[in-house]
Amino acid sequence: MTIAALPDLANARRLVVKVGSALLVERGEPRAQWLGSLVDDLARLRESGTDIIVVSSGAIALGAAKLGMAKGGRGSLADAQAAASVGQVELARLWSAALGSHGITAAQMLVTLGDLEDRRRYLNASATLARLIEAGAVPVVNENDSVATEEIRFGDNDRLAARVAQAAGADAVLLLSDVDGLYDRDPREDGALLVERVEGVTPEIIAMATGRSTSGLGSGGMLAKLQAARIAERAGIALAIGNGTHGAPISRILAEGRGTLFVPQADSSARKAWLSGRLAPSGVLTVDAGCVEALAGGASLLAAGLTEVEGDFRRGDLVAIHGAKGERLGQGLVEYDAVECRTILGLREREQAAKLGYAPRAAVVHRDHMVYT
Repeated sequence: MTIAALPDLANARRLVVKVGSALLVERGEPRAQWLGSLVDDLARLRESGTDIIVVSSGAIALGAAKLGMAKGGRGSLADAQAAASVGQVELARLWSAALGSHGITAAQMLVTLGDLEDRRRYLNASATLARLIEAGAVPVVNENDSVATEEIRFGDNDRLAARVAQAAGADAVLLLSDVDGLYDRDPREDGALLVERVEGVTPEIIAMATGRSTSGLGSGGMLAKLQAARIAERAGIALAIGNGTHGAPISRILAEGRGTLFVPQADSSARKAWLSGRLAPSGVLTVDAGCVEALAGGASLLAAGLTEVEGDFRRGDLVAIHGAKGERLGQGLVEYDAVECRTILGLREREQAAKLGYAPRAAVVHRDHMVYT
């Protein structure tokens, strides 16, 4: 299914819908009427043949209200984890009741960053999503904030939605927001224009985002949504941002065609798509200008082009690749651990064996295990 315009989302084979805290929760209470209208939309899409997966925020906001916590439960990591533990029960109950009113079974699925970063756990999550959909359930996914820490978490459900779409083999993601979509500047400024279609998330597109959440409830913002769009577009998945503040939000977005559509830029192999979407490199390899040019031509990263090694990583870990000015070029799976990389830094192949004590591998990062940003 080709998604060329917002109304095409109605014909998606499999759609991931992300719901933010500000849409679902108001003053600590669930917006039950709004949720009912959203589920009406989801039920209609299912009846027309679209598989639905929901990525839902709201656990921390609901739990903080129930526990009487200040700052919406975000005053500290301990508060957020405690609030999430209580709120996740409430969130699951809400979705189970709402979907159940249409005879649809809700399935709770809590994930952490590691579940979608580690290849084997990623495949396990993918299999679970596939089986739930096959069984007729609607997976309701959220980050497991009760155990996630700042170092091992997505931090926003926008990027999580894009990663879930990859794992589920979805062809579209809809991020319901409190604005119509991406504007060319802060939408509160006079003359701000809605960007209706984006052909690739470029630095110029990134510059349009403020990176702030306007509600104060969520942890994302437009920058997080653009990062999600970048993950999706590289995996051949369309991503749309639309205004979810109204009743029956999906019906309204489809009817009016108002929002921002990010058109897929690639149809990556499953492995390359997974690599592109990973968010937590274990280190950084900096390369010289000659290596930058070679990488742009599709070459592997060789030790001769290395100028700096940061981090403490092992063979097989994900590393970021930077140019001499600190610009991010891509990321990939490294063939040596950090100590070995420092040992052969800048050396030609014939010099590496003497330093390593064994014949060098073909590359520090092979082109088949590398993706470019």
